[in-house]
Amino acid sequence: MGVDLRQVVAGILTVTMFVMLGHMIKRDHFDYVEEKFPGDGRGALENAKISKEGLFSLAKKGGITDDDQELKPCWSKPALDDVEQTEGFVLFSLTNGPEYHVSQIADAVVVARYLGATLVVPDIRGSKPGDERNFEEIYDVEKFILSLDGVVRVAKERPGKLSSRNLAAVKVPNRVTEDYIVEHVEPIYRSKGNIRLATYFPSVNMKKTEKKSASDSVACLGMFGTLELQPEISEVVDSTVERLRTLSRKTNGQFVAVDLRVEMLEQNGCQGDESGTKSCYNPQEIALFLRKIGFGKDTTIYVTESKWDSSLDNLKDIFPKTYIKDGIVPADKKSKFLDSEGSEYEKIIDYYVCSQSDVFVPAISGLFYANIAGKRIASSKTEILVPADISGSSASAANFITHYVSKKNHMAYSCFC
Repeated sequence: MGVDLRQVVAGILTVTMFVMLGHMIKRDHFDYVEEKFPGDGRGALENAKISKEGLFSLAKKGGITDDDQELKPCWSKPALDDVEQTEGFVLFSLTNGPEYHVSQIADAVVVARYLGATLVVPDIRGSKPGDERNFEEIYDVEKFILSLDGVVRVAKERPGKLSSRNLAAVKVPNRVTEDYIVEHVEPIYRSKGNIRLATYFPSVNMKKTEKKSASDSVACLGMFGTLELQPEISEVVDSTVERLRTLSRKTNGQFVAVDLRVEMLEQNGCQGDESGTKSCYNPQEIALFLRKIGFGKDTTIYVTESKWDSSLDNLKDIFPKTYIKDGIVPADKKSKFLDSEGSEYEKIIDYYVCSQSDVFVPAISGLFYANIAGKRIASSKTEILVPADISGSSASAANFITHYVSKKNHMAYSCFC
């Protein structure tokens, strides 16, 4: 069988693309540009200035060197003795998918810690009525409890003595502050004795704040140190990632994950506003973006769409190695994790695969992007490219690195250093 020289060259260039991108991010060797982030979940993805330099011409100029320093947790685990303990309980549920779970956990831990209350292990509720799961069906409950040992007391089961008479529903904003707890939560807790907490999201902005708080270390622990998948789901995620790496032999086992869900694109519309900013990008736009910044046709791409949609053909035409879960998840696991009622398992797989990919591209603005960015930063996987419409034939990938990384303004940089 003859060797197609063009395929060999394309494979080499794609490998070079991954390597160069990693080096650029680790060194921040590019000009920062002002980027916009949606404040309400419907706003626009960042639009970065397009450089006239191609990825490979930038490499030839030199000045890009290796920097393999990994970030480490820089918060200190607070002691339980620092807070006066009370007799009440804080209950809550995890809802809407893993990108919400991490924020809901962080807020509940901060509230329970401040009140000196016992935190009850949450249940998990899907988007459909009656779609409820125990915590341990998704996450490792023992590791969750152990991670909070000495920080907040945790009860594995809901106490039987709780009723509507001594349990009040309380809503708190994401990234709840101590001032908010003092004014809006503590009086109700003191009056009722127990609370059921629900987090609402006035913004999906995960930028770090300048104001420091005594609860910062607790929030860092809650968001980044408490949730681990239970073994069976962890195995499915690992197998999926390993399969993608096997399919990426021509690119040294490296692959790109794209958060692209057709239903959400249709709901949001991707036309952009008067300023030219857009909240999402369709498959064809993503394909052109990736090609113009230097990814070759041998690049393996994982897409979070659940079922193959004809619009994905535009992406597959340019990148033949484009896959959804159905083509990657082990066959013996599909009936449980892909074909079961509800999409909670699918969301979990997407979230953790996107967290482990070599490059992550959010085609959709929102909390999934923001909290994936945080998880990737925490594990020093900072190759996150925010798409844009490129007018020319090529552009430098460096110009599209998320501001969360280029400006180090994600809250994760307050927790890891």
